Amino acid sequence: NNGFIFNNYYQPLYPVSTSDGEYMNVMSLIPKEGVWSFYKTSKNYMPFGIGNMFKKLDYNTYGFHNHNYNYYHREKSHTNIGLTYYGCGNGLEKKMNCKHWPNSDFEMIKATTPYYLNDDKPFMTYYMTVSGHLNYNFSGNNMASRNKSKVKNLNYKDSIKAYYATQIEFDKAIEELLNELEESGKLDDTLIVIAPDHYPYGLTTKDMNTVSKIDRTDKFENYHTSLIMYNPKIENKVVDKVISGIDILPTIYNLFGIDYDSRLLMGSDIFSNTEHIVILSDRSFITSKGKYNSITGEFSNPNVSKEYIDNINKIINEKFKMSSLILEKDYYKELGI
Repeated sequence: NNGFIFNNYYQPLYPVSTSDGEYMNVMSLIPKEGVWSFYKTSKNYMPFGIGNMFKKLDYNTYGFHNHNYNYYHREKSHTNIGLTYYGCGNGLEKKMNCKHWPNSDFEMIKATTPYYLNDDKPFMTYYMTVSGHLNYNFSGNNMASRNKSKVKNLNYKDSIKAYYATQIEFDKAIEELLNELEESGKLDDTLIVIAPDHYPYGLTTKDMNTVSKIDRTDKFENYHTSLIMYNPKIENKVVDKVISGIDILPTIYNLFGIDYDSRLLMGSDIFSNTEHIVILSDRSFITSKGKYNSITGEFSNPNVSKEYIDNINKIINEKFKMSSLILEKDYYKELGI
């Protein structure tokens, strides 16, 4: 609840769930149907990849994942966007126990901060965490069983308690990260961004509604979730704009004063005056004026004109088309950026 507080952040679910969620968050592109979009970028020129952009500022750039390093072919996609990448199987297993399921986010932080905190150069580090992964039970989920004692008195069924128990491991990881940044004297100069790649579909809708303040049976609100951007020097700033994962990357670039062509990313800086559009995989959308269901053709606000709806639909179709062309035609290379 410190730093920027985003009240209307959405993370839509696309067909390749986790990988597509990552793709939107760190590439600011719309996933293409029928392919693994992030993996497909590994064969393309990706100058706007987060690691490549920060390398231009002479940053050390790292990526870490505490599961199999080659899952979703991350060893190809993540290195191609400029990250020195380690996961379980290409080096991280030498630093932490990679034999759990899921593995520990806390152990990953402990194992990896020496890569960048002991260096005088500025750093950009990307973590793909896994402790909070399904299934949510105490028999097959190591992180849930590890933290079972901390949730035993909660008045919920076991699936919900197991879910919370897995998230405790992530909480411990962030606590460790904050402590190590502070001890190294680098916390005040670090922006921490935390974003999900999808909603917790390992829980039933009924389970989610048991603990959620939001009605998860709603087509749109099921994707309403949390985005954190934190630095201890940032005074609390509440942001009510409707935003989504594709808006993260351009926001980071503008916060750091990194030059880029905003026309070539599908999201928009959260703090710009641009009208933001949350785009669902079926091309339904949310804007500041309401919610449009592409299946029924209904808009939640009866005062909105057909012209407005048609214009947003046109923009969305163009974003899908351009994202596909960038992927299929290696468009950034064609531009000679």
